[in-house]
Amino acid sequence: MTSSNNDDVDTIYGALVVLGYNGSLLDGERKRRHRTSFILRKKGSPSGVQPYKLHLASSNTGMQIVNSEAHSVSYTLSRGNAVVVEYRRDSDTDMFQIGRSADSKIDFVVTDTAPGNKRSDLNPDTQKSTISRYACRIVVDREPPYTARVFAAGFDKSSNIFLGEKAPKWQNEENLMDGLTTNGILLMNPKGGPSCQPTIWREISVCGNVYGLRRTRSTTEKGKTVEDESNVLLDGSLIDLCGAVLLWRSAEAIKEMPTLETIDKMRECLNASRPQCPVGLTTLRFPSQSEVSRYVPLTLGKEPAFYQGEPAATHAFVPCGHVCSEETVRVPP
Repeated sequence: MTSSNNDDVDTIYGALVVLGYNGSLLDGERKRRHRTSFILRKKGSPSGVQPYKLHLASSNTGMQIVNSEAHSVSYTLSRGNAVVVEYRRDSDTDMFQIGRSADSKIDFVVTDTAPGNKRSDLNPDTQKSTISRYACRIVVDREPPYTARVFAAGFDKSSNIFLGEKAPKWQNEENLMDGLTTNGILLMNPKGGPSCQPTIWREISVCGNVYGLRRTRSTTEKGKTVEDESNVLLDGSLIDLCGAVLLWRSAEAIKEMPTLETIDKMRECLNASRPQCPVGLTTLRFPSQSEVSRYVPLTLGKEPAFYQGEPAATHAFVPCGHVCSEETVRVPP
């Protein structure tokens, strides 16, 4: 998509980073559009949508809006009845969709993160996964301060979100329907930035409202409404897709992050100091490429989004062995 205003397409809203990959997939960024990080940029024309009108439907009249260009959310009730909420274009926002599906409706393809970043040869379209094919969507205001909000569920190829009869659903304060996805989309917003103490996980609904966690991840009873919190993403927010966790970094934070060149220069300085293993008394050396070992190797932390403070190779995460600065690895007291 092109724009007559180059400044628009160069505007960065923020970035999403998948935890557990240290900046790259095992075989590189090669699985279609499956990547370890995704930059959200202002689109050439608005792509956001917002709720517009409520329709009653049944198995006889159909579950979707007749207008092929409209987006809709279908809430299946009992005995074949349903409520369909029609969405219309929102000229003030951009929408980005995240999920396991590799079709064009998804902006950021995310598959399950295996413990220890182990190899997975499963096809993202066919593998048995707890991540939904259309897991969630992020809607960003096109004007400063470019506020970003997360919503459960994404629109499919037919521009529809379908919540089955067993999915939790209810009528909200705006007299529109709302609901939760099967395994849920969880959000943890930090209070004070990425370096602060973790807070409480919340669940986000299809309409972007905030709720306490359900008793179990997929139970049909929603948690309690949380009135004083919102679905707005803050720098350092974590989004749990039930199979992978995403880190949100703001546009301001991206400007302060170290570059890959800075991290590589840190590696060269560390190698030049000839650090020694206290057990084997051998000189340690960090290669520019990943090394293979039967032990968990010490590897340089290569994902800039995780760095806090000045890049310095002084400490390592346990048990993954990623080496970076003390401020990055230390848990706040």
